[in-house]
Amino acid sequence: MEFLWWGLTILLFVLSFVGIVYPIIPSVVAIWGGFVVYQFLINSNELSVWFWISMTVLSAVLIAADLIANSYFVKKYGGSKTSEKIAAVATIVGSFILPPFGIILVPFLAVLVTEYIIHKDTTKAIKIGFATIVGFLGGSLAKILIQLLMIIWFIVAVVF
Repeated sequence: MEFLWWGLTILLFVLSFVGIVYPIIPSVVAIWGGFVVYQFLINSNELSVWFWISMTVLSAVLIAADLIANSYFVKKYGGSKTSEKIAAVATIVGSFILPPFGIILVPFLAVLVTEYIIHKDTTKAIKIGFATIVGFLGGSLAKILIQLLMIIWFIVAVVF
């Protein structure tokens, strides 16, 4: 039975990375699902309070990574608050339209149109549209690194 629980834990960790491309799958919840399966179904004595506190902090950073990266780049290139909100919604919608490319293409086009309507400046709209791509990629890279750190930390806590 333990083999089954380990398989579920690994599956949840893999799903956390799928959540980067399909944001409808919450990466943090998937990783925590793996931790919880281990804690309650494999070995309840292995993971320390320090581990749980650290994972809570890293989870908060993981959630903030996307928001901060997108917001930072849209603001840096002169984007509006409206574009920031539209980029967030378009990222989710885009994950269902032309997967996996829609997650980049839909926010780009949505912000491009929004900024063009607001500023009536094609060059500025394109620049801000590309900023959403950079923000998404930067946030995704940060999420990958944080998730890897969390999983490696888990492995070290379990093995050593």
